[in-house]
Amino acid sequence: MNLKIREIQEKDNAQIEKIIRNCLIEFGGNREGLAWADPCLSKLSEEYKTEGNKYWVIVDEKDNVLGGCGIGEREIERVCELQKMYCVQEIRGTGIAKKLMNIALEYAKKYYDTCYIETLSNMIAANKFYQKYGFKKLDEPLIKTEHYACDVWYIKKLN
Repeated sequence: MNLKIREIQEKDNAQIEKIIRNCLIEFGGNREGLAWADPCLSKLSEEYKTEGNKYWVIVDEKDNVLGGCGIGEREIERVCELQKMYCVQEIRGTGIAKKLMNIALEYAKKYYDTCYIETLSNMIAANKFYQKYGFKKLDEPLIKTEHYACDVWYIKKLN
């Protein structure tokens, strides 16, 4: 499978929303307090078009979206959040998520000193993946966000 990563386009919105929702269902995250309830989920290309905010998608040779990830600004100065990193099962474990993470973190370094993540403890592979990238587990959320149902939080210094 020939996969590539590019910035999100408006035409990708419905596909990435479906992927995110399917992943959330897979892990019991189809509820309030998680990305499931985000009003921007159907229009990520709009949400990530300002400086310091960007979303990338993984696409196949036919330009079908298979996953994605974003960097979003938070309320704390020089702190961003790795957001909505989800991939379809077929491409998990192929190494493409590593490339996506590298792109996201390189972008984040241009604007931020620290990267934050909120996730679920039952997303075991994702938690291991974040730790492999040097994200350190926090005992409590760094900030109060709309994702109050998350039960694991990470932080990483970028520079």
